[in-house]
Amino acid sequence: MSQRQEFIDIFARLKAILQKYEKRLCVKVDKSGSYSLDAPYSAGFGRALFFGAVQIKKNYVSYHLMSVYVFPDLLEDMSPALKKRMQGKSCFNFQKNDAGLFRELAQMTKRGFARYRQAKLV
Repeated sequence: MSQRQEFIDIFARLKAILQKYEKRLCVKVDKSGSYSLDAPYSAGFGRALFFGAVQIKKNYVSYHLMSVYVFPDLLEDMSPALKKRMQGKSCFNFQKNDAGLFRELAQMTKRGFARYRQAKLV
């Protein structure tokens, strides 16, 4: 499998994690290689809040999850393997399919969405 095809497969798997939240969030971008979701408009912030995104880059596929930036305690039980994939405060980069890490990221996304709801951001 070519690297490009592997990135397309990774993108599809990570996009599927975020798509579970489309009904409560707003699709901001949905095109080949780029997908992102925002929380609805927040009067308190005067704008919509970014929730998450997945993008195919030149050398990796990135998964952005803003809830871990807003609520850093969501990272406390993160595995060392997922921590290695982390860039910055809310981005995870992947070059290979890894079902275990994707499951962990899906659980983190679920907890992040719950925290957005608890904080009335959704």
